[in-house]
Amino acid sequence: MPLRSNEDAAALPTALSGFDHVRRYRDPSKGVIIAKLLPGDYYVTCQDEVLDTVLGSCVSACIRNPRLGIGGMNHFMLPRPSGDGADSWEGTLGRATRYGSASMEQLINRILGSGGTRNDLEVKIFGGARVLAAMTDVGQHNVRFVHDFLNQEGLKVVAEDVGSNTPRHVQYFPQSGRVRVRHLNPTQTANIASREQTYLKGLDAKPVAGTIDLF
Repeated sequence: MPLRSNEDAAALPTALSGFDHVRRYRDPSKGVIIAKLLPGDYYVTCQDEVLDTVLGSCVSACIRNPRLGIGGMNHFMLPRPSGDGADSWEGTLGRATRYGSASMEQLINRILGSGGTRNDLEVKIFGGARVLAAMTDVGQHNVRFVHDFLNQEGLKVVAEDVGSNTPRHVQYFPQSGRVRVRHLNPTQTANIASREQTYLKGLDAKPVAGTIDLF
């Protein structure tokens, strides 16, 4: 996984408490602040930022409270740990979680912590492609999980782009709710599948107790 760098962090507005680990930088061509999410991350902001990630079989939920101007995104590879392990996080507010079961809960709770109710939340979901061809369809498993989780929480999905055989580059604009999605080409698919395979092996080894579409 690439090293994180916040070399220009001093010039950026301060992130909400608990999200200092997420790489943020200013795009010099557009003047916008980008928060780059990696597998296992989640990030919440009340500022005008762009939340950016690349998804293969992983899934991201983009959730916001439009009335209060706060929203966030997560990025998870598996719904929950294998075996009897339970996902966990360190510290008072927690680090970015590895699994969907905790990642979804933390993302929703952090947004609700600023006020409002579940009825205020706008939810969009992305990812879950079949890129790990030699394995069970991890992407479809993730999509089923996030649909079931949101249904149990009484949250309606207002837009989604899930499944297929191609990974996605996703940019979420929580202030407006807009999401920009680009489906990637076969060369990029191979690279993303390789990185996801490596990430999956790491989870097993260290278990925890093209076209742009607008949505």
